[in-house]
Amino acid sequence: MKVVAFNGSARRDGNTAILLERVLVELRSAGIETELMQMAGKKVHGCTACMKCRETKDNRCSGLRDFGNECIEAADAADGIIIGSPVYYADVTAETKAFIDRLGYVGGANPGMLRRKVGAGVVAVRRAGAIHAFDSINHLFFISEMIVPGSSYWNVGIGGPAGSVESDEEGLRTMDTLGRNMAWLLERVADRS
Repeated sequence: MKVVAFNGSARRDGNTAILLERVLVELRSAGIETELMQMAGKKVHGCTACMKCRETKDNRCSGLRDFGNECIEAADAADGIIIGSPVYYADVTAETKAFIDRLGYVGGANPGMLRRKVGAGVVAVRRAGAIHAFDSINHLFFISEMIVPGSSYWNVGIGGPAGSVESDEEGLRTMDTLGRNMAWLLERVADRS
């Protein structure tokens, strides 16, 4: 079993990465292989609605050649997907949104590509907009027939400067619980496949 986490932050090892890593630690302790893909410094262009993915039906974005394709391929190969983003103007980052749009479009062009994979959103926020960003991520999971585990609170960590999220004890506990719940759910889904 494998879970891939996507860090949509412009900061490679900032608050979003810290939160994602908390979830991944719990997954690894349950024997699940993990990978963290960082979008910082990479090109992830938005969907151009070229419709090529609907022609090729090869679980890939045929219209663009960038890091977004590597992310789509990793999501396709994984049993679980975590998408993490900081909040930029009450929503996910542009790179995260581009990835969500392209993954969703490719998934829709290839029925079953994302169906019954386990998906979780993780949001780092300084002040406000976290729930809207969290919803933006979850919309992909729900429309793609994915299964979303819960936690002890919404999957949000609060912090401003890089590293300050480590002071949000409740946010860190929420990530730990999310990781354990995701591992439990992945095992149950695998038993029924």
